Amino acid sequence: MTDSETELEISSRLSVPLYQIELLAIRAQGAGGQNVNKVSSAIHLRFDIGASSLPAYIKERLANTSDSRISKDGIIVIKAQQHRTQEKNRQDALERLAELIRKATVVLPPRVATRPTRSSQRKRVDQKTRRGQIKNLRGKVGKVDT
Repeated sequence: MTDSETELEISSRLSVPLYQIELLAIRAQGAGGQNVNKVSSAIHLRFDIGASSLPAYIKERLANTSDSRISKDGIIVIKAQQHRTQEKNRQDALERLAELIRKATVVLPPRVATRPTRSSQRKRVDQKTRRGQIKNLRGKVGKVDT
């Protein structure tokens, strides 16, 4: 996070204002003894991609990401409950959101289609022929004429 604590820093050029991120404290699941039923230490983070101040191309890439944490409506839902304290879970949820957005900002170079060489095609067919012969030898033994 930035020094002003008002923005979630994604990169040196990109940040998201915290007012666009909804954080809700909830009770954590699982074992934890008597305290687990009293303390709301888990954090439920909701982030609406469409209503955010992210650039349009990042919004589009983020919405098209096949991640189970992103709903069809374009809302990212992250549940953080690994730590014992609410503050650590809050930091964990925000860092996971930042990482998800960082992945959407990475632009991969376009793939250049290539053709296999004639030699590699020949090797592949020869290998298939050899494997076929080996498997053929494993078959049932026929009657031998004497």
